[in-house]
Amino acid sequence: MATKTESQAERLLNRELSTVEYNARLLELASDESRPLLERVRMCRFFSSNVDEFFMVRVAGLIGQAASGLAVRSVDGLTPRETLAAIRERMTVLVDEQSRVWRKSLSPALAAEGVSIAAVDELGDGDRRELERRFHREIFPVLTPLGVGPGQPFPYISGLSLSLGVLARDAQTGEERFARVKVPERMPRFVPLADGERLVPLEDVIGHFLSELFPGMEIAERVCFRVTRDADFEVSDEADDLLEAVELELQRRRFGDVVRLEVAKSTSTAMLRRLEHGLGASTEQVYKVRGLLDLADLDQLVALDRPELAYDPTPGVPPPAFAHVLDAGDVFDAIRRTDVLAHQPYESFAASFEAFVRAAASDPDVVAMKTAVYRTSGESPLVPALIEAAEEGKQSVCIVELKARFDERRNIDWSRKLEQSGVHVVYGFPDLKVHAKMTLVVRRDDDGLRRYVHLGTGNYHSETARSYEDIGLFTADETIAEDVAALFNYLTGFGRPQRFEKILVAPFNLRARLVEHIRAVGQAAAAGERARIRAKVNALTDAAMVDELYAASQLGATVEITARSICTLRPGIEGLSENVTVRSIAGRYLEHSRVYSFEAGSSHDLYLGSADLMTRNLDRRVEVLVPVEGARQRQELVTILDSAFADNVSSWELAADGSWERRRPAKGERPHDHQLNLERRARLRWRRRVRSVADRGPG
Repeated sequence: MATKTESQAERLLNRELSTVEYNARLLELASDESRPLLERVRMCRFFSSNVDEFFMVRVAGLIGQAASGLAVRSVDGLTPRETLAAIRERMTVLVDEQSRVWRKSLSPALAAEGVSIAAVDELGDGDRRELERRFHREIFPVLTPLGVGPGQPFPYISGLSLSLGVLARDAQTGEERFARVKVPERMPRFVPLADGERLVPLEDVIGHFLSELFPGMEIAERVCFRVTRDADFEVSDEADDLLEAVELELQRRRFGDVVRLEVAKSTSTAMLRRLEHGLGASTEQVYKVRGLLDLADLDQLVALDRPELAYDPTPGVPPPAFAHVLDAGDVFDAIRRTDVLAHQPYESFAASFEAFVRAAASDPDVVAMKTAVYRTSGESPLVPALIEAAEEGKQSVCIVELKARFDERRNIDWSRKLEQSGVHVVYGFPDLKVHAKMTLVVRRDDDGLRRYVHLGTGNYHSETARSYEDIGLFTADETIAEDVAALFNYLTGFGRPQRFEKILVAPFNLRARLVEHIRAVGQAAAAGERARIRAKVNALTDAAMVDELYAASQLGATVEITARSICTLRPGIEGLSENVTVRSIAGRYLEHSRVYSFEAGSSHDLYLGSADLMTRNLDRRVEVLVPVEGARQRQELVTILDSAFADNVSSWELAADGSWERRRPAKGERPHDHQLNLERRARLRWRRRVRSVADRGPG
């Protein structure tokens, strides 16, 4: 008889290995010569930054589990040590592949376009003299060599910083000492030469002039290395002061254990042993890199002003309902007439959500504004709008999630700014992250007070709104607004949550309602009726939800999943999931929206919101899914889902063994690029709208 673990292993894929394969898909885009060169460089950078976070959080957790000695296994039956070994095996291949892509493809392609990454040793005498002058004037004053010897312990190495490991020898005494030189983080990664076409890595410049830092010494060896540290933390459920608790954990994060050591492939065995011993790193944590380290730091290249090497800018068009908004009142008039769906980046974040919050701040008829923020940016008008509203005497409330990973410090800083300006700031709960994206505006209309609501899939972040695909719904629906108002009161006050009439809210009714919908589709399939489930998510990892989808598939329902990154469901297994198809889109924009569609007989329910099908989203976060009920808005969501699943240019399909295969147009099939299709469609709708208004004429 199969054990529970064996049964799960047959039904579920390993979450961590699924994450690794997502990053492999990004790396594949970096080598795709059909894409603009700087976009390929961006994908190379994105691969590295994703892998950094994966080691800082997920691998760190596995190392902790292995060290604890607890007999815990992953859903596919692997122990933490077995999972770590599998990660290392696959990551070693991917690290080598990234180095190859950089050295053999991206660097030569950049050079062919007049952007050459040069080594100091390749330069002529004139260039070296100029570089030496710049070194003494701009770089040398910032450097600090830290030697190791009597009274000089091995220095602390901060996470993700690039360093030079130096072995310096005294020719007179023969004494050798190790030293570390940190590559400054607040300087450009590449030093441009006078011709503006050649760029020299900063670490190479420092390495060439090391003798200036160690006068009278011979440099026996110099190597680049980079450390990744455990950066995950948990705030105690019993924390009385959440702000203080998060600040304390941020200080501790800096000193997390080493989880990865990247070194140049040329590093000698003796030097590597010094680094391992000084950092407390094991051999299994070492990754040898041929060529440039820290390819996460390629922003300088990605930002080059070379439009011919990048995609055309996508400014985004206003949603048709907001096309001719002239003042604050027009925004609310448009929402009162009909629900408004805004799809970023194809439709402008500035002309939709930002226009909404600006209107709330400036409109004298608005009496209150409440919002929940997970991440935001310095250029977003949301914070100034909240401050302006407070200064105008309006009720201004902001729920700030202090535990938004790697944005904790930023959220603390601007939340204090809000408090100092009179905004009511609430920090949420120690044991629940508030991940819902929602804003509530209360306005005094001619017929009385009315609530206006925005619920979305993405953060209120102006920068990512240009590169993340997300969907937001603006509505004045009284029931939805009542639900959202009740949720805000629960989050800011004290009491038990009331029954929500329309919205689905985690951790209260969201899981149960999704299960009801899935089972209803399964029952429709068993009765021979129309039965299809479609979900567009970032990740699908919750075992119970996977089992519900399997059950629906076994009853004959069609299940179509678009999962951007992680998926632990095994599709295509006879008798279990032969009716399930899983695909993933990776393209110019990061697919970030969450959309759920349940077709059961004559009924068809559509939702959008912040929740993925992950246990943390369903049980340990405050998430919201909102039903989309307007005919035009529903058709728009159906069109988005149709387009996503038809992609045969930038999509991959998941096999039962966990491998992903790039989809290509079949013979005679037209290429369909989902993102390009939506971009063109948005612009076409906008042109039609403009022509329609022009044809009607004034008045």
